[in-house]
Amino acid sequence: MKWLGLTSAALLIAFSAPACAEPRVVCTFVQEVGASEPLIREGQDCDKRISPASTFKVAISLMGFDSGVLSSPDEPELPFEKGYVGWRPEWRQTTTPKRWMRYSVVWFSQRITEQIGAERFAAYVDAFSYGNEDVSGDKGKTNGLTHAWLSSSLQISPAEQVAFLTHMVSGELPVSARAVEETKILMENRDRFAGWHVYGKTGSGLPFGGNGALLKEQPFGWYVGWAEKDNRRVVFARLTRFDERPKGGSPGGMTRDGLMAELFAKNGPLN
Repeated sequence: MKWLGLTSAALLIAFSAPACAEPRVVCTFVQEVGASEPLIREGQDCDKRISPASTFKVAISLMGFDSGVLSSPDEPELPFEKGYVGWRPEWRQTTTPKRWMRYSVVWFSQRITEQIGAERFAAYVDAFSYGNEDVSGDKGKTNGLTHAWLSSSLQISPAEQVAFLTHMVSGELPVSARAVEETKILMENRDRFAGWHVYGKTGSGLPFGGNGALLKEQPFGWYVGWAEKDNRRVVFARLTRFDERPKGGSPGGMTRDGLMAELFAKNGPLN
């Protein structure tokens, strides 16, 4: 089966782009688990939904480990095959769950959701209360099982990202404790920031314009996750937009770097 088409078009946004651009922050939402008010809620569109892009790998990982499709961070080990999305060199090789999350391998996500099956996949999304819960996929193409989260039907807001991750780290999602722990391993950032241990996932994609077409020159970037220190746990989500394609980095990576620099700055909110 071939997964090029819209998937590549929706994600190929930053790796050979000629123009330079800086991210424009749409929303930064930071919430300490157990607190009644957010530490930070900046931006006017924290409740506006957009595609989760590769941040949805967090949800897919939970589904995969809970269902048994994923066995461990190193199993299963799936070979790259002709017809898979492979425009990044890192994707064109045998992939494990650990490598999948690290390099954000699109085709590995699709193999997981195919094995989970459409009915159970939709049930997980519903049980997670994940954004608009729409897994129908591209209009008229019945491809939701493999494309719903790729600038397609499934949409989520920054505030909902924080709510989803808060339920996850608090053990409140209907998945096994092992599924949560294995997913944490995949998300772990081994760098320490002012004593904080960070877990996160980037995402990059294309938004829809007013006419329903993808804005191919104006990508967005996500960084979502949480940070732990002593007995504190702080969940975060940042969404950015770019007025031009960035040069020399992905929208998600640039979003991550900007948020980490702010949160853990000398006089930042987590320092």
